[in-house]
Amino acid sequence: MIVALLTMFKTLKSSYSLVHIVENQIQMLLTHNCQVRILVSESCRDEERFGSFLDERLEWVRIPNTIDGKEIVWHDYSDTTLPLHEGFKKEVEMTSQAYVEVLQDVEVCILHDILYQGMHYMHNCALRSAQEKLPHIGFLSWVHSFPCTPPPELPDTMKGRFMPMAHTLFVFPSLAGISGLSHQYSIAEGECRVVYHSYRQVEEMSDVVRSLHEKYDLLSPDLLIVYPARLTQGKKLDKVAAVVGALKAVGGLSVKLVFCDFVVGERKQAFAYRAFVKEVAEQYGLESDEVIFTSEEGYEKGIERKAVLELFKLSNIYICPSLSESFGLTVGEAAQAGNFLILNENVPALKEIGRRLGAYFMKWDARVEGATQKENYRISEPTYYGKHAKEILKCIEQDKVLKAQTLIRQKYNNQWIWYHQLYPLLVEGVHLGEKRK
Repeated sequence: MIVALLTMFKTLKSSYSLVHIVENQIQMLLTHNCQVRILVSESCRDEERFGSFLDERLEWVRIPNTIDGKEIVWHDYSDTTLPLHEGFKKEVEMTSQAYVEVLQDVEVCILHDILYQGMHYMHNCALRSAQEKLPHIGFLSWVHSFPCTPPPELPDTMKGRFMPMAHTLFVFPSLAGISGLSHQYSIAEGECRVVYHSYRQVEEMSDVVRSLHEKYDLLSPDLLIVYPARLTQGKKLDKVAAVVGALKAVGGLSVKLVFCDFVVGERKQAFAYRAFVKEVAEQYGLESDEVIFTSEEGYEKGIERKAVLELFKLSNIYICPSLSESFGLTVGEAAQAGNFLILNENVPALKEIGRRLGAYFMKWDARVEGATQKENYRISEPTYYGKHAKEILKCIEQDKVLKAQTLIRQKYNNQWIWYHQLYPLLVEGVHLGEKRK
């Protein structure tokens, strides 16, 4: 699919939020093998490019912004009572011809505020003129500010600010603006679409995290649990797997458990324990692709600390059933990243920090003052986990901040937006245009 983005950017300075929105959109398009062309003003400087703007696959097209040797001044026609400036028609004709020339082979053209901003009214009129010669193109017109109410009286010269355009759908980043779009352009709400703005998550993280996500999908699960620990029985990875299995069973939720594990000492013994943890995970209903050991992903000695902290930013639950801890550094790191904490109440250090941090407590074996204190459940262990799973899920459901963090991870990311909003809209855009004869 050949997609053009008509922006008319004069600058790519990062302080301009629309620049980041377009850069992220380009990344999504290139990631999914679209041929992408961006239309900018001829004065847009190469040295300001960053991120996906630097991708060699991106085709840059500079639209002329000089006429008779002078730079075109973009007059702001937000005030629809203003008369058109001298030379407006000539600027429109020149710009329209440029659009026709560079969009001939395009299937879908994405517009960013071109039909909305008063500052772009010349480009608006030029595009409307060009569109008549480009009936095969579907246009998707993004509006990035709240829609305007048409004035009661509108001069003919300003009708382009509030008119629909053939073969065009209008797009807003939230449902809140759909009614306004419909009113501004005198179109049915059915001709308007929603595409969220995306928050960069995995894309800007380390190679380790990106590779894990590409293989296992770390963004979609309802519950993402990350547990950094040595691959030893004392760290009780099997208990973490049991709790996660119970949460999945009780809540009917999608889960992903990432063990940031590492081998210290005897490898054979460590690998035997890892196999045991897998058996426990299976017994508690976890599928093989729901339990990840970084030691099996090429990181037997552990992943870098930066990657662990990045994973905590994605996860929403941290479980520590460890037999013994002197402080529990990862507890604080997980808490700082906004995770719901589930800690072993029988370990004094975990109990101390857990009380301060508002953790949820469960009981497992613990080593206290040099001796191992065994936890004997009055009910079966699976029943114990199921009982606590119900309480944990209630706590999570009532935690508005945690719910917000999870929703951002799941639905305000490039992956979700591409498959649920942007790609279906592009397909729709292809069908907007008339078939070439």
